[in-house]
Amino acid sequence: MIQINRFIFNPFQENTYVLFDETNECVIVDAGCYTSEEQAELEEFISSNKLIPKLAINTHGHIDHILGNKFVKDKWGVELLGNPEDIPLLQSAVNQALMFGLSVDDVPNFDKFINNGDTISFGKSELKVIGTPGHSRGGICLYSPEANFLLAGDTLFKASIGRTDLPGGNYNQLIQSINENLLTLPESVVVYSGHGDPSTLGWEKNNNPFLTKQ
Repeated sequence: MIQINRFIFNPFQENTYVLFDETNECVIVDAGCYTSEEQAELEEFISSNKLIPKLAINTHGHIDHILGNKFVKDKWGVELLGNPEDIPLLQSAVNQALMFGLSVDDVPNFDKFINNGDTISFGKSELKVIGTPGHSRGGICLYSPEANFLLAGDTLFKASIGRTDLPGGNYNQLIQSINENLLTLPESVVVYSGHGDPSTLGWEKNNNPFLTKQ
């Protein structure tokens, strides 16, 4: 069964997740570690738990979620997975960072592309890729039916939704993605977002003001 550990990184308070199972193989989702201290925190967790990084995955390409991509790729030699629609965001990473007063080297490109309906495997576990464009053109979520959780990136937050005023954003598309691709999952599914605390799909369906007013 997949276990999840959350790290809160960089000035945007972004959630980076390490997922691992009984084989000790793990995947790093949205590596946002920016400072050397944050990089050391991630490295210490993986090392002390004897985890074996197999993949790094981006739910989307906005700067706060990709600040640690080069670090994890260089440190563990993992392949980087993401949706091809967000390649322009990776290519504009330096300018994105400058907009927020940050500095970053060129961010590595995706090694492999993932799209809606794909399955990602590590250890004895699988994650299903759900396409959720709207916050960015290539936004995706990662769903584990067995462990009953969803990594929602910046598509869905507790009592909120992702911004649509950033590059690649489209409000109507985001609402459609959530209604058609996420709220059709079981209400008991735990939602781990790109920022903030966890929730459940049922709670969001009944309480999220961006969804209940539809």
